[in-house]
Amino acid sequence: MDAIGTGAAANVSSEAAKGIFHQVKRHIRYVIFYQKLVDKFEQKHWTLIAKRTSVQQDVDVAERNGEKIKADVLDWRHRVEKVVTEKEKKVKDLEVKAKTKCFFGLCPNIKSRYQLSRKAEEAAATFDELIKDCQFERVGYSDVPEPVVHTDFEAFKSREEVFNDIMESLKDATTSMIGVYGMAGVGKTSLVKEVERQLHEVKLFDSVVRAIVSRIPDIKEIQDQIAYSLGLKLEENSPVVRARRLFERLTKDKNVLIILDDLWKKLDLEEVGIPFGSRHKGCKILLTSRDQNVLSNGMDATKTFAIGDLENEEAWEFFRKMAGDSFESDEELRSTAIKVAEKCARLPLALATVARALRNKPLFFWSDALQQLQRPYLEKSSDDISAEVHSAIELSINHLLSEDLKQIFLLCSLLRRVVRIEDLLRYALGLGLIKGANSMKAARDRLLKMLSTLKESCLLLDSQSSNKEYFDVHDLTYIVAKSIASKDNQVLALTEEDEDIVTDWPNGESMKECNKIILQHPSINRLPDQLNCPQLFLFFLLSKDLSLTLPDNFFKEAKNLKVLDLTRMHFSSLPSSIGLLTSLSTLCLDHCNLGDNLIIIGALKNLNVLSLLKSDIKIVPKEIGQLLKLKLLDVSGCTKLKTISADVLPSLSKLEELYMGGTSIQWGQPNASLAELNTLSQLSTLEVQIPDAEAAPEDFFQKFQKLERYKIFIGKEWERFGNYQYSITLKLRLNTSIDDLDPGIKKLVKRTQDLQLDELKGVKIALKELTDEERLSHMRNLHIQNGLDIESITNDRNEFPELQSLTLQGLPQLVSFCSQDKIDATSLPQRELPLFGEKISFPSLEKLQLSSLNVTRVWQNQLSNVPFYTHEKLTTLKIEGCGNIIYLLSFSMAKYLVHLKYFEVTKCNCLEEIIFWEDIEEETQVAMTLSLFPRLESLELKELQHLRGICFNSQNKVIEFPFMKSMAICNCSNLEGFICRYTREGNQRISSQGDLFDNKVAFPKLQQLTVGGCDKLLTIFPSNMHEEKETALLATAQLRKLNIVGLPKLKYIWKNDPKGIFSFKKICAISVLGCRSLKNVFPASVAKDLPQLGFLAISDCGVEEIVSKLEEGSVGAKCNK
Repeated sequence: MDAIGTGAAANVSSEAAKGIFHQVKRHIRYVIFYQKLVDKFEQKHWTLIAKRTSVQQDVDVAERNGEKIKADVLDWRHRVEKVVTEKEKKVKDLEVKAKTKCFFGLCPNIKSRYQLSRKAEEAAATFDELIKDCQFERVGYSDVPEPVVHTDFEAFKSREEVFNDIMESLKDATTSMIGVYGMAGVGKTSLVKEVERQLHEVKLFDSVVRAIVSRIPDIKEIQDQIAYSLGLKLEENSPVVRARRLFERLTKDKNVLIILDDLWKKLDLEEVGIPFGSRHKGCKILLTSRDQNVLSNGMDATKTFAIGDLENEEAWEFFRKMAGDSFESDEELRSTAIKVAEKCARLPLALATVARALRNKPLFFWSDALQQLQRPYLEKSSDDISAEVHSAIELSINHLLSEDLKQIFLLCSLLRRVVRIEDLLRYALGLGLIKGANSMKAARDRLLKMLSTLKESCLLLDSQSSNKEYFDVHDLTYIVAKSIASKDNQVLALTEEDEDIVTDWPNGESMKECNKIILQHPSINRLPDQLNCPQLFLFFLLSKDLSLTLPDNFFKEAKNLKVLDLTRMHFSSLPSSIGLLTSLSTLCLDHCNLGDNLIIIGALKNLNVLSLLKSDIKIVPKEIGQLLKLKLLDVSGCTKLKTISADVLPSLSKLEELYMGGTSIQWGQPNASLAELNTLSQLSTLEVQIPDAEAAPEDFFQKFQKLERYKIFIGKEWERFGNYQYSITLKLRLNTSIDDLDPGIKKLVKRTQDLQLDELKGVKIALKELTDEERLSHMRNLHIQNGLDIESITNDRNEFPELQSLTLQGLPQLVSFCSQDKIDATSLPQRELPLFGEKISFPSLEKLQLSSLNVTRVWQNQLSNVPFYTHEKLTTLKIEGCGNIIYLLSFSMAKYLVHLKYFEVTKCNCLEEIIFWEDIEEETQVAMTLSLFPRLESLELKELQHLRGICFNSQNKVIEFPFMKSMAICNCSNLEGFICRYTREGNQRISSQGDLFDNKVAFPKLQQLTVGGCDKLLTIFPSNMHEEKETALLATAQLRKLNIVGLPKLKYIWKNDPKGIFSFKKICAISVLGCRSLKNVFPASVAKDLPQLGFLAISDCGVEEIVSKLEEGSVGAKCNK
């Protein structure tokens, strides 16, 4: 036994010795392999930094593309920032100690090396884990675009009940498809637009999207409309694949409403990709049609609602409103006006068009109009429009002031939705409809005036798309216009919308009187070998059929043709008969495959307009130089274009407008030189990109001073030309010092509306050295970036009366906007100077963006001489990467920002508070509630490591943000609370104890709240919010979506609310991620009444129960959805 015991003891001792040996070995290696561990730390450190930089670059690209950044990316960046800062500091401090030797410098410091090695290994392991976590396929996602707000809805009393019934039906869980029907022009589209607007406002659905279907449904176009509203890009060509992707996206929303406007027949929802019925019970569909059968029988709508005519009284009131009050004092005129209104069939469209046509006209106009409306309409009307309505609209058209205006309107009607206003100008010039205009500018101004007149007459509409370059015409107006244009066979217009599909070309006799042919995606199988149209003035062809060809002799008998537009055609070579069109004034070959065969165009000696927009041409041949009457040449977007033959441009002596943006033209021998642009003495509009200003000849830019409109990009790698808001734009990137800048460029700067400056070298006062201190009264957008030497923007106390947008980015030496402020503020250290002093005025400024600046203040604490109202029109304020700012605004300044809608502050590492609360005037002190930023809708605070709160409420008042709809607070690791307070004794700050909100803040319209990466927060909605019932209700009543990400200490989203004061009846989605201290989501008092909650996601949290134990006297949880 002794031997056994001794052996066991020996084994134990042996194991203990091994354990001690391994422990000693592990600790000794920290000393022996000191340098190796430090080197590994450095390697992992720089790898992580490189990863962080790469992710940041992807984030920047995503944000420039309008994408939102994913929550896991934000969380990773927050962790990296925190870890790198902490670990780097600890290791660097120990490294300094480790380099210090002991024993009179004879021996290394073993203890310090041991500590350094250990910390370096720990840090390297942490870095390695973060590097492995950096596996992001995409950092951003496309957010849903803001809906277009329609504000012209006319709320008729007779339709209130129907409108309310529609809204209630959409709330009814048993109703899945709703239809609205009524005759054309009755106001169906206007009504559903108002439904859409109100639903966006109340957030009843996760998504509300609308698409126009039309008579001949284009499935791809419908899919694109829905996808755009959802922020989804459908890049596939296959209809089946597109439908599948759309289906998958729509099923991600728990509640979605799809509005399909203008149905003519049954639409296959599955073909489009719309989930419905059992496949997605949360998807509701709202349809409009002229035919109830289409809704009830074709689409199986659960409920249908009729929109009828207006009642007599409201029809008259609406008519009187549109016609003006000129007849109020004339009884005979009033009596006649009532009879005219009665002839408009109580239809809003007819009432509006007739009233506008006769607005403020004398009695004889009204009497003549009444006679016309009383005369029987003998010609057969379309089935879609009554004779009375046809007569009313025709009357409005006939009352247009001139024949040219009428012809412009007919062109607008026949070409609605497919051509731009700029295209319309080119057609109108070719047809001679703009008389007396002696220049392109005068013609453009005249056309815009004519279009404005048509809109005032309710005959022309703005485009329903977001692109304001287009226009639209109501369906009924289009029918009447087409009827007028087609009389006596003068116009042949075939579109996809035509009910009668024409597959064969009309017979020759009927075409002899035709003066306009407009073919939009026609269904004609084959074009004739030759047009038998001797009176033809305009031929327009837009085709999706790539196989459709033009016979070589197609235009042989159309020698009077003045306007020819062939869009999206594929030519192996242009038809030779084009060379016979010697009367041609406007030729548009946009988006065409043309090859290099443009020589034939040189024979068109009377050409005034030549557009090759976004075609595939590679060269502008010398034959184009024979077009001596050419006034406009457009080769913009021709990405393959590299060569303009020498001497072509000087030959075009009458050229007024030249568009070359988005090309890759190689200037210089043997091709055209830049100097040739200076020979165009009539040039008034120029779009061009010049890679190197030094390559331009002497006085090159000096001769551009006569330009009335220009978009000139100087320097390489500017983005492609797009749709710019301002007609006078200059982008300047130089590779030389400003001292060598051409004086002509400086003169262009003075006239520019949109000025963008990048990488200015050797410049200390940006605009002084560019403009010689002259006033910039025309400037509306100023963007200056990457100026390493810039200290000020302007030298004097300038006013910028028209400036609407200002961006300052990447200017590390910038001290003040006005250098004069530096001189006046000699008592202040330079680092304490405000960026904007009292010397600068921006009375029109709407958007201000500051990024990567080292200023410590943006504005002064208090403005004594010039009040802050010089910024009162500001709607957007974005501050990013300004690392020295401690606070942004004083309260006395913030109260002037009454129009601010969007406020974003990111990556300002020293920022402690947004608003500094100085002493407030006595009248403000009396009020118990302060309204801050009364129009603010969106607030984003991100990556603000030292932010403690929005402000410190020294007055202990309720601070209200009355219009706030969206709030995001992310990666603010030191945030103590949204609003912090002072004690009443002195200025000792009270800790918010980790509560984001308290009873002193209210957001009556807050709909979406996102909070993430705020390490100190313990509670979102604390229990003390119910100390004041009104505040609690205001703070939460409208909340729809709540996203909480990465709050490590969060214990409560809602603290107990035994009195049941909190109201979250509208909340529909809650997402909680990475909150490991959170034990439950809801107190029972909150969970008992969540009727709209349809989505709850909890991930990587310490949640033990969704609903906490019932509070005393409370009832069980209730969640309908």
